[in-house]
Amino acid sequence: MYETKPGPPKVFIAGIIESSLARSGVENAEMAGLADTLGLEITGTAAFTVREKNPRYGMGSGKAKELSDKALAAGAECIIFDQEISPSQQRNWEKLCGLSVLDRQELIIRIFASRARTKEAELQAELAELLYALPRLSHKYVDLSRQRGGYYGTRGAGETRLETDRRKIRQRISILREEIEAVRRSRKLQHKQREKQKIPVCALVGYTNAGKSSLHRVLTGSDVLVEDKLFATLDPTARRVNRLDSSGQRKNIILVDTVGFIRRLPHNLVDAFQATLEEAAQADLLIHVVDAADPGWQENKTVVLELLKNLGAGEIPLITVFNKADMLSPEELADLEVDDAGITVSAKNRKGLESLWNLIEKTLKF
Repeated sequence: MYETKPGPPKVFIAGIIESSLARSGVENAEMAGLADTLGLEITGTAAFTVREKNPRYGMGSGKAKELSDKALAAGAECIIFDQEISPSQQRNWEKLCGLSVLDRQELIIRIFASRARTKEAELQAELAELLYALPRLSHKYVDLSRQRGGYYGTRGAGETRLETDRRKIRQRISILREEIEAVRRSRKLQHKQREKQKIPVCALVGYTNAGKSSLHRVLTGSDVLVEDKLFATLDPTARRVNRLDSSGQRKNIILVDTVGFIRRLPHNLVDAFQATLEEAAQADLLIHVVDAADPGWQENKTVVLELLKNLGAGEIPLITVFNKADMLSPEELADLEVDDAGITVSAKNRKGLESLWNLIEKTLKF
């Protein structure tokens, strides 16, 4: 007798490339990272250039059949698209290949749900899941609703069940929004208390897996979770740091670790995590942590700056911290675009931290 443990789900990553858009290998690596974070096994990848989008599959039926055959030949149990697909397209793909089909949005939402640890993160992740699921309920009951022939105007069992589930989901969404709004009110009270105490707030922001939590940990001496995976941190973690400034006086700073950004962040997650993202918009100083060892760091940096602007944090003073310098060669370090508002550090080796504190003190002017 042998005990057998089922392996991780096997997935096939598919990309639809519009002819008008350039594409780099950065996003392919990112999709692989997202799948790995969820514990999935990638059996194959494919990308198809589409000149004209077909509403049925997002590509022509011939290319759709080719992609389906590749996924089946690779032994995949699921196809994941690296962009958002509509509910009807999801249903059409599942009928075509007989496999479950996810898109980039659902993959990210599932990661958030699997990594939620606190009550606040669980509320936000559940809201994102329900907002995503609501327009996709109908295809779950489409076969059931056709079981009863009936006449025009009659209602099948599936339709009744669908309406019931929609009502329950809308009610739950309403409750979740009220509870998340209560979290926002609580945060506003915390911010008012900080303002009364006149303690400056510095928020660590940046692309997911840039090393924000590692840097927060060494700067504050806290036990913040640190993992080499995407979206390791879902909740903002605030710690007070008391240290001597250059004049020998003791100063207090609140250092906040925030959720990592990602390109093409699903709108449902932006809405659901608004309470968390507000930490960045209400800070006195933003510390933009960049993974200097990532080949796509320049693109990631642009994504973060654009998201900060959209959050209303574009005017807040910002310093750039190139992290993971220990993974770079001397030539690569010399090529980094470090100016007066930037610095190179290694949270792992604790290098450059004193220079970072001096830059923070200089920028805050306290």
